[in-house]
Formats: sequence, C-alpha cells, structure tokens
Amino acid sequence: MKMATVRTAEQATRAVRVDDGRLVDLGSDTLEEVLSRPGWRAQVEQADTPYVAEAVAYAPVVTRPGKIVCVGLNYRNHILEMGRKLPEFPTLFAKYAESLIGAEDAIVLPPESGAVDWEAELAVVIGDHVRRATTQQASDAIAGFAVLNDVTMRDWQYRSPMWLQGKTWEATTPLGPHLVTPDELPGGTTPALSLVGEVNGEVVQKADTADLVFDPVRLVEYISTMITLQPGDVIATGTPGGVGHARKPARYLQNGDVLTTTITGLGSSTCHAVEAAV
Repeated sequence: MKMATVRTAEQATRAVRVDDGRLVDLGSDTLEEVLSRPGWRAQVEQADTPYVAEAVAYAPVVTRPGKIVCVGLNYRNHILEMGRKLPEFPTLFAKYAESLIGAEDAIVLPPESGAVDWEAELAVVIGDHVRRATTQQASDAIAGFAVLNDVTMRDWQYRSPMWLQGKTWEATTPLGPHLVTPDELPGGTTPALSLVGEVNGEVVQKADTADLVFDPVRLVEYISTMITLQPGDVIATGTPGGVGHARKPARYLQNGDVLTTTITGLGSSTCHAVEAAV
C-alpha cells in the first residue's frame, strides 16, 4: 500500500491511500492518526471512499511525529569518506517535528549558517507500540518507508561534539511524498532499494541500502531497548557518501538550488532552497 498526508485548499490536511493516482480517504487528518488505530492495516486496505476535496500539495508523510530518531554514520562508504571506523553501535541523534516539510516544499536556508548540506536518506515509520523488541517484533512494528533528506547546517553541527544543533533547523527536512508498506518492496522490512540525491539535476549521492551497517529492523530493536517507539515515530537511517561537506572544496546549498531525493519504490522529493525571510 502507498499512503500520504495531503494538504487541502482549506489549509488543513487529510490522510489518503494512493492507488495509481486515485486518492482514497482514510478518515483521519494525518497518517499518524491512522497508524494509531488498532488494526490499521486492514482498515487502510478496505477503505473505499474517494477523496473528493482538492489536494493542493503533499504535507510531510507524518506531520507531528512524537520522535524523530536519526542515525549518523550508517553507510559504509560514507563512514570511510568521513575518515572514521565502522561503528559497533548506532550513532543516534534527534530532530524535532518543526524541522519537517513536505516533498515539494521550500527548504529554508537560515542566515545564521553558511554551510547547508544535503543528506539523502531512507526513513522508517513506526506502526505499533514496541519496547525491547525482538527481531520479529521489530519487523512487525515497521509500518513502511519514505524518502527523507536530513539537511544539515555543518558549521553549527561541529560547534560541539553533540550534533543536534546542526540537524534540527526549522523547515529544512523533506519527508515524503509517500509512505510505502514493506510488502510492496523487495526485501520487505530490510528493503533492497537504490537511493539517489541530486542538486540542480547533478547526481551527488548514489547508493544501495545493502550498504547500511545497521538495517531498519536492527535499528528498531536497538532504539526500542531504550524507549517505547510509538505509531508515527520516524527513524532516519543515515546517509551514503557524496555529501557536500566531504568534497574538496566543500559544496553547500545556495539560494535557488533544487534538491531532489529519489528512492526506488518510494518516489521523489524535489525542494527548492530559499533564503529565510527575516
């Protein structure tokens, strides 16, 4: 199944199933509400009410996740590119919901940063309550996957050993357009997908999820050991090599640049970078 949260002409949102261009109303304003219902999978499959209002644009797939847990240094080629050793455990940090934008929204370049970088990523969306998950429980708790770009202010990220201040700037992180359930993807909850990041049509990142050090199921197991994962929570699984900061000379997003992130089976986000209005 393919689902989305769309914006309406009335500045509201609505959760829908996407069937070859036909939208089916899921009876809730957001996908996180849908995922919180017991038996949501069967309800989504059985829904048959056409969505008749005008859909203006995609909202973030999950508009207000309770948690956005991000993984750093999780693609082997990116770890080596950054001059580091392969980790024994995942490197985790957080984002907040205010950072999220839709798949076609503008990425806001803050005047406080001169080093805004791209990080194409596979996002995991949780569809159940899970704590200290076994491998099977972790797999069962994955509602699906989406496209994400962990846009990062490198100059702020490296102000201290803690990365959060470079990672959660408002209106910078596209998530979507679609949430696709594992049964639609090769490999299921450990999907075998290709990922491509482009700036102004130039390919800057290209990888396969087979290069992940910690796959989605392992990440759900690990994170749920610490804290209960809830329906609608998001895990950003890390970025491959090709980020602007690692280039010589370094390259960063500029006003007017177009950042496109594509993952096979999940679609693409295409966002213009614009200077913040201050």
